[in-house]
Amino acid sequence: QVHLVESGGGLVQAGGSLRLSCAASGRTFSTYTMGWFRRAPGKDREFVAAINRSGAATHYADSVKGRFSISRDNAKNTLYLQMNSLKPGDTAVYYCAASNGPLSDYIDEYIDWGQGTQVTVSS
Repeated sequence: QVHLVESGGGLVQAGGSLRLSCAASGRTFSTYTMGWFRRAPGKDREFVAAINRSGAATHYADSVKGRFSISRDNAKNTLYLQMNSLKPGDTAVYYCAASNGPLSDYIDEYIDWGQGTQVTVSS
């Protein structure tokens, strides 16, 4: 099991940027595929981005492609999500999650979850 703690959320104007971080502890971070998900008010949790164990491969939801960038630093046990050109529709609680499987956008593949960090984008 890996313990995950997100940080970096906040309030930003439309068009602005935020960088989320997810600090991992417990089992070896580099053995996990990692992902970011989000839950907007009144909606189900949805996939945002994922990265494989080495960081060489990534996968994005169409809604964030070209605006968001996922990365990881295995030496620092940290996952990142750089969010640019933010829109009000990006407002949500953002979660990082860990998977023992391959790169995937399937929520049930992810077994360990953080508590989330709130991102609010004002128009």
